Amino acid sequence: MSTDDVPPSSEAGDDETDGGGGVDATPVFVWGTNISVQDVNAAILRFLRHFRDPRDAGRVDPVMDEGKYMRAIHRILELEGGESLDVDAHDVFDHDPDLYSKMVRYPLEVLAIFDIVLMDLVARIEPLFEKHIQTRIYNLKSSICLRNLNPSDIEKMVSIKGMIIRCSSVIPELKEAVFRCLVCGFYSEPVMVDRGRVTEPHICQKEQCKATNSMTLVHNRCRFSDKQIIKLQETPDEIPEGGTPHTVSVLMHDKLVDAGKPGDRVEITGIYRAMSIRIGPTQRTVKSIFKTYIDCLHIKKTDKSRLHVEDTMDIDNSNASKSTEEDFLSDKVEKLKELSKLPDIYERLTRSLAPNIWELDDVKRGLLCQLFGGNPLKLPSGASFRGDINILLVGDPGTSKSQLLQYMHKLSPRGIYTSGRGSSAVGLTAYVTKDPETGETVLESGALVLSDKGVCCIDEFDKMSDNARSMLHEVMEQQTVSIAKAGIIASLNARTSVLACANPTESRYNPRLSVIDNIHLAPTLLSRFDLIYLILDKADEQTDRRLAKHIVSLHFENPNLEELEVLDLQTLVSYISYARKYIQPQLSDEAAEELTRGYVEMRKRGNSPGSRKKVITATARQIESLIRLSEALARMRFSEVVEVRDVVEAFRLLEVAMQQSATDHATGTIDMDLIMTGISASERQRRENLVAATRNLIAEKMQLGGPSMRMIELLEELRKQSSMEIHMHELRGALGTLMTEGAVVIHGDNVRRV
Repeated sequence: MSTDDVPPSSEAGDDETDGGGGVDATPVFVWGTNISVQDVNAAILRFLRHFRDPRDAGRVDPVMDEGKYMRAIHRILELEGGESLDVDAHDVFDHDPDLYSKMVRYPLEVLAIFDIVLMDLVARIEPLFEKHIQTRIYNLKSSICLRNLNPSDIEKMVSIKGMIIRCSSVIPELKEAVFRCLVCGFYSEPVMVDRGRVTEPHICQKEQCKATNSMTLVHNRCRFSDKQIIKLQETPDEIPEGGTPHTVSVLMHDKLVDAGKPGDRVEITGIYRAMSIRIGPTQRTVKSIFKTYIDCLHIKKTDKSRLHVEDTMDIDNSNASKSTEEDFLSDKVEKLKELSKLPDIYERLTRSLAPNIWELDDVKRGLLCQLFGGNPLKLPSGASFRGDINILLVGDPGTSKSQLLQYMHKLSPRGIYTSGRGSSAVGLTAYVTKDPETGETVLESGALVLSDKGVCCIDEFDKMSDNARSMLHEVMEQQTVSIAKAGIIASLNARTSVLACANPTESRYNPRLSVIDNIHLAPTLLSRFDLIYLILDKADEQTDRRLAKHIVSLHFENPNLEELEVLDLQTLVSYISYARKYIQPQLSDEAAEELTRGYVEMRKRGNSPGSRKKVITATARQIESLIRLSEALARMRFSEVVEVRDVVEAFRLLEVAMQQSATDHATGTIDMDLIMTGISASERQRRENLVAATRNLIAEKMQLGGPSMRMIELLEELRKQSSMEIHMHELRGALGTLMTEGAVVIHGDNVRRV
């Protein structure tokens, strides 16, 4: 039945028992059922007027004597901004289980009555109110797994959870069509669109005309609504073993358009619909297989075990839902603030992060800083500085790197977990494909774009192709993805923190080689990581015994967990979410001075007294990293001001990471050239000395244009003159430099001076 078949609700005062049709009204039933429209009308009216939230029972407030949804209607009328009333399905069930059952089984008919009753109530309260208020149902008693949707659910209200993977552009959909007669110019009455079909008038309605087949559509008098098609995919934790993710199309209308973006994990309440498919665009014959989709009624963010992002995603436009959210926060905020005042909150948070992983405290502190994050900075000139922290974990196999990644992935708000071998360049950023709905070329978001305002975890970073890793340069510094392909030129936001882990190319980390040589990573990419941790498996009897005891204790009940004062996962999530959303720390004057002094001190370490060598121990990127780390540490204390102790701890965290990854083993000092170029300053100086010694030896032993000399002879002469060990590959490198300068010519193993 259509909306027009539903009789208006009763206007005979406050007596809802009339059902809406009066005493002598003819009973009307939903087609094919024994459900009385008058009974449903009366039940909805009773619910909207008299339902009270059980939580308000103990409050002595005259405002609370009014029903929950009557208060919400009054707020909408006072603000004149809301166009929808969000109705909790749990409230409907608590008030009238029979009405809830009818609403789920026959949503089209019951929601139409809901809207009519709602507008009747609005008309009684505010007769001059012109906007149409819709009812949006959410929070059904049970949600269906996406792969369990079947034909028995068609035309019923369902609730599903999933992750948005694609959003189409906004499409104008015709709602009311107006036609004009080409003969006399008469405009027809608006024609309602019924399920995508527009019935064109065959005859002009003007008495003096009555022309046939003369009507044409007038676009600027038609009424359109916004429409968007999104693709919803199962979340990874709902996919059974060996299964591939299922997807479903969801239609969003009007205020719901652009409510979600790719990467959001949402719960959608809507009506499961089936649509026939024509064999050809000009034929009325349809296929026997129908196409299914969900007509969305309500969308909200889900997965409370993850961190909340800064911008709210719930489409609860009414102030009732917003005040509920504020009350929910106020209940917990005092507890969170008490936690933040504890003197050992930093250590407690460290213990709470992946408590099943033994030690690695400094690594956990760095990961905590990544979760809290710094403040992004945008200057009036347009330049911007990222607030996200990037971390690389390098080390031997079996050192819990992947477990740390998995734990961070579960905590991150919009995190995507991917592996090096399974990731291509376009899979990380964005790729172009054809939309099966419209046939247009569209952009599909990759892992980094889906992780916008979250953490992208990349395992087996060393096994990624060079082409895929090259796409990370722009993302890790500018935090955008630029695309120019198939006629699409776009710049997508990828404001994500990158957490990567890599194994050495020789399975075990070689301490005599630099990080770049161990994992074969481009220096330009390595320098974009704020913290680089080496997690090595060193043989030590005491350490091994403690580690073994810890692993064994995980397999049976451990009585010491409570003594460690570890925060539970939900409290940790709430703590970090509150800090990210409400705490925006700023640098104090003392902290700024400490940053400047510490940075200059780090630079001074490269100038060893009495030495001509100048070693770069810090770069401008390090001071940016220090600022981000300091802001994250201040957020851990719920402090609006970055203090000196935050800066001191940030320096300590950075130096711990640099001492592991940027230490020149020949001199024992920190050398940022190892990160920037892969070659330390001492190694570069040694190579320069070898080139000079080779040049002098050639000038001494050979004449211009004279006979050549074998490389092995040169190597023996150099070894006699030098106190350091010289290898053949080093000599070849020095001769290559001389040949580039035009000093020598190499023929096989023979060298000739020119």
